[in-house]
Amino acid sequence: MKLSGAEILIECLRKEGVKHVFGYPGGVVLNIFDVIYGQKDVELILTRHEQGATHAADGYARATGKPGVVLVTSGPGATNIVTGLATAYMDSIPMVAITGQVPTSLIGNDAFQEADIVGITRPCTKYNFLVKDVADLAKTIKEAFFIATTGRPGPVLIDIPKDVTVSKTEFHYPATVDIRSYKPTVKGHMYQIKQAAAAIAKAKRPVIVAGGGVITSGAADELKELAEATKVPVTLTMMGLGGFPGNHKLCLGMLGMHGTYYANMAVHNADLLVAIGMRFDDRVTGKVEGFAPHAKIVHIDIDPTSIRKNVRVDVPIVGDVKNVLKDLNKVIKEETQESWGAIRKAWLSQVEDWKAEHPMAYEQDDVIKPQFVVEKIWEITKGDAIIATEVGQNQMWAAQFFKFIKPRTWISSGGLGTMGYGFPAAIGAQLAYPDRLVFDVAGDGSIQMNIQELATAVLNNLPVKVAILNNCYLGMVRQWQELFFDKRYSSTCLVGTPDFVKVAEAYGAVGLRASKPSEVEPVIREAIKVRKPVFMDFVCDQTEKVYPMVPAGAAINEMLLRPKDEKPAKKRLKAVK
Repeated sequence: MKLSGAEILIECLRKEGVKHVFGYPGGVVLNIFDVIYGQKDVELILTRHEQGATHAADGYARATGKPGVVLVTSGPGATNIVTGLATAYMDSIPMVAITGQVPTSLIGNDAFQEADIVGITRPCTKYNFLVKDVADLAKTIKEAFFIATTGRPGPVLIDIPKDVTVSKTEFHYPATVDIRSYKPTVKGHMYQIKQAAAAIAKAKRPVIVAGGGVITSGAADELKELAEATKVPVTLTMMGLGGFPGNHKLCLGMLGMHGTYYANMAVHNADLLVAIGMRFDDRVTGKVEGFAPHAKIVHIDIDPTSIRKNVRVDVPIVGDVKNVLKDLNKVIKEETQESWGAIRKAWLSQVEDWKAEHPMAYEQDDVIKPQFVVEKIWEITKGDAIIATEVGQNQMWAAQFFKFIKPRTWISSGGLGTMGYGFPAAIGAQLAYPDRLVFDVAGDGSIQMNIQELATAVLNNLPVKVAILNNCYLGMVRQWQELFFDKRYSSTCLVGTPDFVKVAEAYGAVGLRASKPSEVEPVIREAIKVRKPVFMDFVCDQTEKVYPMVPAGAAINEMLLRPKDEKPAKKRLKAVK
């Protein structure tokens, strides 16, 4: 039996196991939406903006490990997903974005709502397709899901002209994919793995640096086995949070620009770095010339282009992290007979001294400190929650003060730093896990960028809890202006910030507010009890900054720490121009 292109698309999604698609309708995709209307296997989650749809699909993918799927129309519908694609691309998140396109006969004619979305998104997708013949559609969809989810994952875009959705052909969905030019390496080279094992055995001051690849490959157990067997402390990139238990004795927390003092000092003084599933981003390394100057570097990554791209590497290993760590653990167990505890004793003692010297701390007074809010969420949930964030100070405080114990519980825009990401991403995670507790730690600036998705949460009964750390500023930019621009606060004071409690209520959600520290815990507990979306407006200290901080151009051991004379604000400052 022949099927139309629209029918083929939905049938392909069924075969890929897709249960939810995030999207927004428009003229050239009406045939697809009509097919969706007549079936029950694939549910369309109607967001209130295409960017919100893409971030929701991204959050769904990060929480589940399955590819998120987006469906939007041509022209502005397609261009509105570019930020979401770039966000997913930078963080290696599997996604399939399906865009409508004007009929093939009109492509290139500047037709109504035409945009060259293939050309526009080429720099921020792993691959993209323009389907001109309905006979190619099923094979293209199969290839898109394969490319998005294998190797280093990423977003793949399929652009489908309107006439292709109408045309009919015999339906056949291929069982396998064979792309001659795309053959990801998943097994590490054994000689290199043995070299890595030998380096670990020889090192006196080793550190494991784990990134998002640990989570993507499902290698958290293998990482823990390696660290515990060899007694090597573990620090995490922002994308790696949750890949190693944040409450483990060997955990150093996050490293880099706003990493812990002890993580940065350990990396700077290490004689060996075992870098796993990370790409040495500039926020991790600081000044490259001063990064880990005494260390030999082992780098494990499935993406060969990430190795030696930013830093020198002594032992490169290309392969899937889980596979490589399994082999590495086996080699270490079989070929090294070291007394790891004795060898690491002095090094681990030094690390403990750094922890005691500058722990992650703040001074709580009669004005709510944002770190206090994050700590209370951690204490109340005992870490059993999915935490999404916006971008800025709120993101860094969440990364610093919530101890992530499990993988896929941290959902945040790392590489692109996309404001407005966290709330729709939390919606996607909540849809994937309707019975789990999902928080979005937000700033009063970021939350307004996709605040319209409150309707999506309310109408789909998704009880996301949004903790707004409200300081009436674009806090991270203000921090830079205070420290490096002589306190010239240009366009960072958010005059006209709305009453978030009333905004929540207007959408049919719940709004709560805490204005003093004693109200923080009761507000969080009340929000958790409510089976509705909740906006919690925490009236926070406007002058609080994120410490430690590595200034731009400095090495990661050159940290700004909280000045001893920096006191909490005694009262909330009025917003001024």
